[in-house]
Amino acid sequence: MGDRELLNALKGSIKFGDFTLSSGVKSSYYIDKYLFETDPNCLEAIGKEISDLIPPGTQKLAAIELGSISLVAVASIKSKLPYVIVRKEKKSYATKKAIEGELYPGEKVLVVEDVTTTGSGAVRAVQTLRDHGAIVYSVLVVVDREEGARENLHSMGVSLISIAKSSELLDHR
Repeated sequence: MGDRELLNALKGSIKFGDFTLSSGVKSSYYIDKYLFETDPNCLEAIGKEISDLIPPGTQKLAAIELGSISLVAVASIKSKLPYVIVRKEKKSYATKKAIEGELYPGEKVLVVEDVTTTGSGAVRAVQTLRDHGAIVYSVLVVVDREEGARENLHSMGVSLISIAKSSELLDHR
């Protein structure tokens, strides 16, 4: 799948109507991430794109439970970098972990997100990783809705790298 085909696949995940997003924001469109995350050709192309965009010096990838796990798994295979999974909430049972997998203090971690609006999920994941000693300077997102995520992450000293922006997807319908 080439860049143009990937862009078309991402465009195909847009639904129009009245939606309330996880951020609580009302929207006339919704990006159904499960349409691009469950298509093997699209998932492979996204994994390759993520792998190509990983900043130099990155030692580990991080997925945010549940949405970006498949994306990070494919990117991990493509890049040969290990990954961890950041839970939305610390487990209340068994190991009671907030992060699954091995994370060592001082590791440089790239957080991968599927779709960002305000970036609240990415902000929480960055903070959790930093609380566990990781160094996080960047979040890579498949689609940036361009509704505050970049600014919210920037305020934490974190850059946002996007494969696509909603303005690009909506302009090319």
